[in-house]
Amino acid sequence: MKLVILAGGSGTRLWPVSRKERPKQVKPIIADQTLLAKTYERLRRGFLARDIFVATNTSQINAIKEQLSGVPDKNYIVEPAKRDTAAAIGLAAVYSAKQNPKEIMVNINSDHYIKNEKEYIRIIKLAEKAVARQPDSGILIGVNPTYPETGYGYIKMGEQAMEIGRTKIFQIERFEEKPDVKTALKYLEQWEYLWNLGCFVWRVDVLLKMYQKFLPATYKILMKIKAAIGKPDESIVIKREFKKIKPISMDYGIIEKAPGLLVIPADFGWADVGNWGTVKDILCKSKKGNIKKGKILNINSEDNLIYNYTNKLVALIGVKEMIFIETEDAVLLCPKDRAQDVKEIVKKLKGRGMEKYV
Repeated sequence: MKLVILAGGSGTRLWPVSRKERPKQVKPIIADQTLLAKTYERLRRGFLARDIFVATNTSQINAIKEQLSGVPDKNYIVEPAKRDTAAAIGLAAVYSAKQNPKEIMVNINSDHYIKNEKEYIRIIKLAEKAVARQPDSGILIGVNPTYPETGYGYIKMGEQAMEIGRTKIFQIERFEEKPDVKTALKYLEQWEYLWNLGCFVWRVDVLLKMYQKFLPATYKILMKIKAAIGKPDESIVIKREFKKIKPISMDYGIIEKAPGLLVIPADFGWADVGNWGTVKDILCKSKKGNIKKGKILNINSEDNLIYNYTNKLVALIGVKEMIFIETEDAVLLCPKDRAQDVKEIVKKLKGRGMEKYV
């Protein structure tokens, strides 16, 4: 099996630390180690280095390589332009298919937090076995929800499809978009609903058939690229053709349309490190606790995330449930429950021509 780490995202909800050229995956958000370095290290505990690939784009490749100094150049899949996740996964698929049309491939996000890494590795290997047993199906990994999250998509499980060891694998009945709180509470009470990790496992020939059926224009471009792999004009063809792909996410382009998908329900302590509120929840052990980084003076303040990436002193008095992030050129202050809206700041900056802060 080939494992492809998707590391080309922009992470706008973790502004001002996550920036266009150096996004969240190459920053120490959760701990001193970056999200990308931790993801790679996690996979190395269960898989060979030669089977782990990193997909990113030309604007981020240098920052990515700084984090993964031991990864050979041949294990990087570099997109000449950002075209969303369907294009990124499709490009990885044609490279795998060129070597082995029946290769099993899984995409791994570079910005996920995993508490139980041993169980996480077990589930990925189990997914490989499931695809080998039923090669015409794509396998998704879902996580049992632990609270009524409104920022994630959900999977509703249908009938049981197979069982490997003591782990049951289910048909997918349908996908649900990010719900409101009332709906999320209902999902939490029903065992059939799982958080959708965006982790997909396929045999690459089957996956490419899905592109041919549901994204035919993208498929034609991918086939041109595949034909050029290994030839003198490979880089020229990729640069010319890839930018013609219409951006669309893997979920909308393939997953929500593909027939016969299966899901493995898992429980390994997962979170998408997508905003500062999630960072606070991952790191804080108590409701009243503060999460601090850098020079901080705190008086009677509780339930805050305070990250100071400068040499200045940040002092707080009586502050509650807030996000405070300070970098050398920007300061973010917002209520914890508005952390999802930080991406709107990036949109405003772009709209006002303030690109240097993006």
